[in-house]
Amino acid sequence: MQITLLKAKLHRATVTNSELGYEGSCAIDSDILNLAGIREYEQIQIYNINNGARFTTYAIRAEAGSKTFSVNGAAARLACVGDLIIVCTYAQFSSEEAQNHHPDLVYFDIKNNIIRTAVEIPVQIA
Repeated sequence: MQITLLKAKLHRATVTNSELGYEGSCAIDSDILNLAGIREYEQIQIYNINNGARFTTYAIRAEAGSKTFSVNGAAARLACVGDLIIVCTYAQFSSEEAQNHHPDLVYFDIKNNIIRTAVEIPVQIA
């Protein structure tokens, strides 16, 4: 049996560009992609905290150190500069692999500075 689990999450990144006329995808600072283990052209899910939009696209590399999160092409209609987004990737694991899997989690401040990383999400307390 295969199970789909969270592979990586970029939490509360700020959209820096929104390019309707660009070919498509979401350009993300190369250093951030590397840190989170997200490959160029990998499918990503984007969840817009500001407007609730949820959509699928793929990651492309932006200049290392730029702190860029550019939502491009048709997806630019779903995210504006300044919006907070969550970017997630998922992967398929066997039951055995799933037992030892931990996602790569990266958290940002409003200027896309990395404020911390983690490999688990704390238990939600009611």
